[in-house]
Amino acid sequence: MHCKLLRWLRESMILVLLLTSVLLVIDAWRAPQIPADFGSAPLQTLDGKNVTLAALSEERPLLLYIWASWCGVCRFTTGKVAALSASGENVMTIAYRSGSSHEVSRGLSRKGGAFPVINDVDGAISRLWGINVTPTFVVISKGRVISTTSGWTSSWGMKLRLWWATMD
Repeated sequence: MHCKLLRWLRESMILVLLLTSVLLVIDAWRAPQIPADFGSAPLQTLDGKNVTLAALSEERPLLLYIWASWCGVCRFTTGKVAALSASGENVMTIAYRSGSSHEVSRGLSRKGGAFPVINDVDGAISRLWGINVTPTFVVISKGRVISTTSGWTSSWGMKLRLWWATMD
């Protein structure tokens, strides 16, 4: 019995390591190619504020969430991002090809999402940064990209990435 348990644990660990390796390779392959001067580019939020990602990430790490209203996976992650924002985490989002600013605002209010949004109506920002997958999460600290990941992630995954950025 003891040997079977050890064998099962060993095989489980190998499976976890293989899965983690595959996910890391996929993340590296899909990682955005963000230009070096991305942080200083002025961006405008739906409420008309001009912001820069460098300024937003100066005091504490920023979670930049790139999402789309038509994205199926985003339906699961947007609520988690809204909860992080409501709990006081530093969050900025970019709505990728999700319609006019009015449509994005209306859609968010219907879904109960309350977080700052930059509307990338025609996908210019995403194209410039090489973002091809939604959702994409970028953690920025002091104007530098600390980590990126695409696809579904948990609340704990987002919190862990933000915490890791404070260690830098």
